[in-house]
Amino acid sequence: MGSNAGLRAAFFAAFLAVAGCGDASKDGADAPGARATASGETVAANRSAAGATIDAIVDAEALRKRIETLSSDAFAGRAPVTQGGRKTRDYLIAQMKAIGLQPGVGDSYEQAVPLVEVALRPEQSFFAIDGERLAPRTEAVYWTKRVVDEIAFDDSDVVFVGYGVVAPEYGWNDYDGLDVKDKTVVMLINDPGFATGDDDLFNGRAMTYYGRWTYKYEEAARQGAAAAIVIHQTDPASYPWGVVEGGWSGPQLDLERPDGGAGRAALEAWIQEDVARRLFDNAGLDFDAVQKAARTRGFKAIPMGDLKASGKVVNSIRRNASANVVGVLPGDERPDEYVLYMAHWDHLGRMFGQKGDDVANGAVDNATGTAGVLSVAEAFAKADDAPDRSILVVAVTAEESGLLGSAYFGERPTVPLENIVGGVNIDAFLPTPPSKDVIVVGYGASELEDLLKTAATARGRYLRPDAKPEAGYFYRSDHISLAKKGVPMLYAKSGVDLVAGGEAAGQAFAADYTANRYHKPSDEYDPSWDLTGVAGTHDLLYEVGAGMAYSDDWPNWYDGNEFRALRDAMRAESQ
Repeated sequence: MGSNAGLRAAFFAAFLAVAGCGDASKDGADAPGARATASGETVAANRSAAGATIDAIVDAEALRKRIETLSSDAFAGRAPVTQGGRKTRDYLIAQMKAIGLQPGVGDSYEQAVPLVEVALRPEQSFFAIDGERLAPRTEAVYWTKRVVDEIAFDDSDVVFVGYGVVAPEYGWNDYDGLDVKDKTVVMLINDPGFATGDDDLFNGRAMTYYGRWTYKYEEAARQGAAAAIVIHQTDPASYPWGVVEGGWSGPQLDLERPDGGAGRAALEAWIQEDVARRLFDNAGLDFDAVQKAARTRGFKAIPMGDLKASGKVVNSIRRNASANVVGVLPGDERPDEYVLYMAHWDHLGRMFGQKGDDVANGAVDNATGTAGVLSVAEAFAKADDAPDRSILVVAVTAEESGLLGSAYFGERPTVPLENIVGGVNIDAFLPTPPSKDVIVVGYGASELEDLLKTAATARGRYLRPDAKPEAGYFYRSDHISLAKKGVPMLYAKSGVDLVAGGEAAGQAFAADYTANRYHKPSDEYDPSWDLTGVAGTHDLLYEVGAGMAYSDDWPNWYDGNEFRALRDAMRAESQ
């Protein structure tokens, strides 16, 4: 939805609070979600099978060269639908060929991704509740996911549906016994576990996928709602209203879907909390009381009196296309089973209006990850013994526009999803010197963490959770497009507990990047970077893949994870 700038900025800011996590996982014992599994115990043996040692695996100089090249001005910031984007894809294809990867889309390396840009015309559009037109941007931000020139609805009944969640594994259904066809549903952000802090409710303070705004709009559409409204509150959203106002206004890039988005609600919106309070008062409801009630199991949706909602959205529409770049290193014994490495190749292009340098080079975000998946694949290709399973490398487009390339791959995978053993997403590694820790975003999600823990322990490193699990950063990068289909995915980053300087040095490094470089032309490659830390973390991610590629294990999500049932069903159908 174009909001990634503010959201990832919040992630890097969270690095500064990471010391607040404590050292519970430094000894690697009984950390949340950690389990000893056959998968986790195979990594050390796989080193010799993969022709690797405890020493470096990924070629650090090749990694450096790729980061330097991808973030050079010659690629003009790697915006998807530009000459710079085309040049980036050509470079990736050439690199895959040189490494020895085969085309991953028939006889092509490219999976075409059709895109559509929809821009709301505010002067011709409106959204009103109880006859009151909400001020665009300051009171509400709204749009339609239907790719149409104009759409309208009128006099829709308004219903408060709590958190708007249907989660069978948590015994929760906010739509139970409710018919919201052609009605307007109003929902809270995040999920009940965050609000209560109850570890037995959802995932406690840590957000689940049900807490994401993306899920809430999707579920409202499945229920037949005419409009879906999320109430913004800064703490449970984990970002201020300014992120919503800036990220969801203006032209929005999306996938060109076969149905043109016809299955979505006619209107989707965020509204400010003070606007919500006013509307609840008008409906004769106590906002604080109904908000508290929504946190309790068995909550029943509440009609909002005589309130009616109406709206009209008038759009300008432009169509274009980009592509994911896909390569495969075939496995020797089970080539139809795949270990996935994913990174997004796109960035922001040129930031016109800037004084001086206007190229948003994206050296950290995400030349580091794109170079990383190539370099990891190269290490597999050079191993003395070829992997038993195939290595699937997917460089996705349009992440900065809302994870679009990965979403397209998730909907139209180039290999059957049930044949993907597990995957690793590499996104925006800060070029910090070596660290003692490895940050696992969404810590406690899947058995891929067991593989990472074994590899990290052998190298004298420890796993640490991201600092703000309640913010749901696990759901904000490309791996989620596969995770919500059931494929186990790992999202890890180099740590902040630096070998030289400790956490103070790591936090200072992250703070400098967030303040001075993130999503700015100054996110440039610097030849003085010490990339031994970045290469070392890529070594660990290689070993995670080796733990799958040289074994017959099928890692799964941990028991209780919201994606476990999807994976179990997927594997059952394939056997």
